[in-house]
Amino acid sequence: MIMAQKLFVPGRVKNGENGEFKLAKTMNLDSRPHKLMGGHTEEAIEMQEIDMRSLSFSHRHDFPYKVGVPPKQKFWTEFSAAVKETFFPDDPLRSFKDQSRSQQIVLGMQAAFPIFEWGRRYNFNKFKGDLIAGLTIASLCIPQDIGYSKLANLAPQYGLYSSFVPPLVYAFMGSSRDIAIGPVAVVSLLLGTLLQNEIDPEKNAVEYRRLAFTATFFAGVTQATLGMLRFGFLIDFLSHAAVVGFMAGAAITIALQQLKGFLGIKKFTRSTDAISVMHSVFGSANHGWNWQTIVIGATFLAFLLFAKYIGKKNKKLFWVPAIAPLVSVVLSTLFVYFTHAEKKGVAIVKHIEKGINPPSAKEIYFTGHYLLKGVRIGIVAGIIALTEAVAIGRTFAAMKDYQIDGNKEMVALGAMNIAGSMTSCYVATGSFSRSAVNYMAGCQTAASNIVMSIVVFLTLQFITPLFEYTPNAILSSIIISAVIGLIDYDAAILIWKIDKFDFIACMGAFLGVVFASVEIGLLIAVSISFAKLLLQVTRPRTALLGKIPRTNVYRNIQQYPEASKVPGVLIIRVDSAIYFSNSNYVKERILRWLTDEEERVKAAGHLSIQFLIVEMSPVTDIDTSGIHALEELHRSLEKRDVQLVLANPGPVVIDKLHTSKFTTLIGEDKIFLTVADAIQTCSPKFVEEV
Repeated sequence: MIMAQKLFVPGRVKNGENGEFKLAKTMNLDSRPHKLMGGHTEEAIEMQEIDMRSLSFSHRHDFPYKVGVPPKQKFWTEFSAAVKETFFPDDPLRSFKDQSRSQQIVLGMQAAFPIFEWGRRYNFNKFKGDLIAGLTIASLCIPQDIGYSKLANLAPQYGLYSSFVPPLVYAFMGSSRDIAIGPVAVVSLLLGTLLQNEIDPEKNAVEYRRLAFTATFFAGVTQATLGMLRFGFLIDFLSHAAVVGFMAGAAITIALQQLKGFLGIKKFTRSTDAISVMHSVFGSANHGWNWQTIVIGATFLAFLLFAKYIGKKNKKLFWVPAIAPLVSVVLSTLFVYFTHAEKKGVAIVKHIEKGINPPSAKEIYFTGHYLLKGVRIGIVAGIIALTEAVAIGRTFAAMKDYQIDGNKEMVALGAMNIAGSMTSCYVATGSFSRSAVNYMAGCQTAASNIVMSIVVFLTLQFITPLFEYTPNAILSSIIISAVIGLIDYDAAILIWKIDKFDFIACMGAFLGVVFASVEIGLLIAVSISFAKLLLQVTRPRTALLGKIPRTNVYRNIQQYPEASKVPGVLIIRVDSAIYFSNSNYVKERILRWLTDEEERVKAAGHLSIQFLIVEMSPVTDIDTSGIHALEELHRSLEKRDVQLVLANPGPVVIDKLHTSKFTTLIGEDKIFLTVADAIQTCSPKFVEEV
């Protein structure tokens, strides 16, 4: 006669630890209305079979679930899957499947030129939003472009050229609806600094300009190449903290550079570090400052900052800080014109070339001494411009809940800079201040860039002579008010609170830019970012696990102090892939955990460690060095009479462990699906007591 037993009937409840499912819902056999002896019903036989399985699951150590070894794949299949996941995780050809040839051609055109996609749905309401936004950002970009061109040591018209052709190209090829294209302060300063290290912009203006176009061409080639080869993930190696510090340092450097125009100083240092600049400023205080220039600059700087304050206080008045720079230019120009302040030492813009962009393809250095210098400068400027543009695009896309393709953005930015280099432009990218104004003005599509380009075109054709009496001081004030927004105090404070190492990267980049140079600050930012990455790879985290009371879950005892250790068992989790760079450290760190625990249990008179369980769910991969380290760990544990047990290795890891015969070395019965299963075998008495 079969004894009445508790029985699991089909019903599945999720186990809280690793998401496995196990049979649930119990009932007693003797509560059934039929008997198992004599005329067995089909239901009774079925329940008896379930009962036997439940006995095997509940009372034996022969678990129904073992760690599965994935089927062996062909090399080419495995290799192609890895390449696809690395470079094509978004499956860009997904929309082409099951489409006719004509439809595939249309989709291909839309992929290369997104304007053909959103243009089909364009209507008058969208045009109104784009028209207002385009006019608003044009009023902001015109005075900024004239000032930014001076940062790049180029004539004022080149800044305007760079807000005419590149935005038109981007409008056809870009996927962001909100980004506003044109010269930006940081890239202008970086380009000007790197170029003047090679050529004096005053003594050799023609060669300097040609090198600027060459650098712009190769900046575009770099950006487009990264996009076409799907290498967009490379720009993520420059950490957010490093970018925050670099931008803040560049903002301080740019503001200090503007003291030349703000104070009316004629002889000024070419160095960009703060010490040299301040030495030049105070060294010329007795004879080099012009008080009329200072009055003009200070007055309009106060006006610009007040306009920004109004815009922040009331979001509906976003247009006030947007048009304030143009208003400042108009008023200051009229003031100088009627008072003839230029005769009293107030420096003015003077002549700005009239007309649209002249061709410059023949001026690019494709051979000769300056070719490699142009390539080097272009790569650096292109990557910085790319980082800023992609960050801006992602920010506003998240705010409006739409997706942008980072690789398409790179191709679009590259194409516009290549086209720009052939039409007398220097490196253009997305401007955060203009993009923010574009967003708040209600832009609907990239057509706002087209509107802005048309306004710049009209300015170049008809209005540039009116800027002749514009004082340099007002341009300095506009730039100072613009770059203040690049200093993100809140982000720096948050970085300090979250991660001290990130804060070191942030401050390293900041101090490098301010006290050395832009390129030194950039180098420090990249170096610290890579140092952090290497540190995390070579020194992965490990954790000691314990059992959460009244659960079957094992977690970090530092995070959960109430978690209890299992007598005679040490459970360690490795929170990283195990590679040649960290395998020796992982082995030594595990042995150090074991030594510390053995000393503790010996002092307390508890049961000595007999099993060491390595929880491997976070271990995404392992190489030959990692397997060799596990073999050495196994041998070291054998000498201590401690058995090595593995829990929940992933498919890649278990496949490599089987291939290397490591599973045979430690025994198939030492590899479990979960830590709980391992504990049930290693310490059944603990399980029964709990």
